[in-house]
Amino acid sequence: MVKFHEYRSIYSDDELMQRLRDIRHLALDMDGTVYMGMSLFPFTAPFLASMRSLGIRHSFLTNNPSKCIADYLHKLDVLGIHAEADEIYTTVLATIDYIREHYPQARRLFMLGTPSMISEFEKAGFESTADDPADVPDIVVVAFDMTLEYKRLCRAAWWVSRGLPYIATNPDRVCPTDQQVILVDCGSICACLEHATGRKPDITLGKPDPNMLSGIVKRYGLQADQIAMVGDRIYTDIEMAHNAGAFGVLVLSGETTLDVADKAPRQPDLIVDDIGVLGRLIERAHGEK
Repeated sequence: MVKFHEYRSIYSDDELMQRLRDIRHLALDMDGTVYMGMSLFPFTAPFLASMRSLGIRHSFLTNNPSKCIADYLHKLDVLGIHAEADEIYTTVLATIDYIREHYPQARRLFMLGTPSMISEFEKAGFESTADDPADVPDIVVVAFDMTLEYKRLCRAAWWVSRGLPYIATNPDRVCPTDQQVILVDCGSICACLEHATGRKPDITLGKPDPNMLSGIVKRYGLQADQIAMVGDRIYTDIEMAHNAGAFGVLVLSGETTLDVADKAPRQPDLIVDDIGVLGRLIERAHGEK
């Protein structure tokens, strides 16, 4: 690797320019990449405008399944970014896509999740089953549930113990917060169920599982190496890029520092200070055609 100055890559400069010319779609992590909390980074809007002018599409990705698409669209709009519904890809949508592909006959789901999340499944044609031993679901779906009720947790454990298909929306143990509290996330709820039943989820979606990017590949008819996964976390964003065969771009505008990145067993294809630097590199790559 070359000495870090705004960016560095595992590729030579010529190789990097070629890889960037091949990018057709940007999978963008949100918090720490395009904004921080409720503050939009100053380079985000110019970056998106530049990529749009080059014909490079983007999707906003998040591991947080607790909000519906409308909630994310509203937040982006408040921050000054107009986005369309099909530009948001959450672990809820990844789970819906996964169920449709692998369990095409399934319609009835027992879900641990927020009302906002459950509404997304119902919009997609699924039915939420009741907390009733006679109301047998096709699949158990467990997510980050800030409205979790003990009796529903117990019912989920019952269905999991019966051997029903069991899907977790994301692996996160806790959800980041600036409040003096620990937000118990999906991975910790699944750990509770495992302790009670002896069973782990059949599959855990969300970053770093490659299914999160596989959905984008199928939606847009792309090859994995035509997608750049851009995010601020080595262990989710960059690991998913590796797992899916996509081009992994680590930004240093969020959680990960350069020191932490240096210790990663699998290095990003590209490390940049922020997406503003990435945008300039892609512009240069297209200018060198």
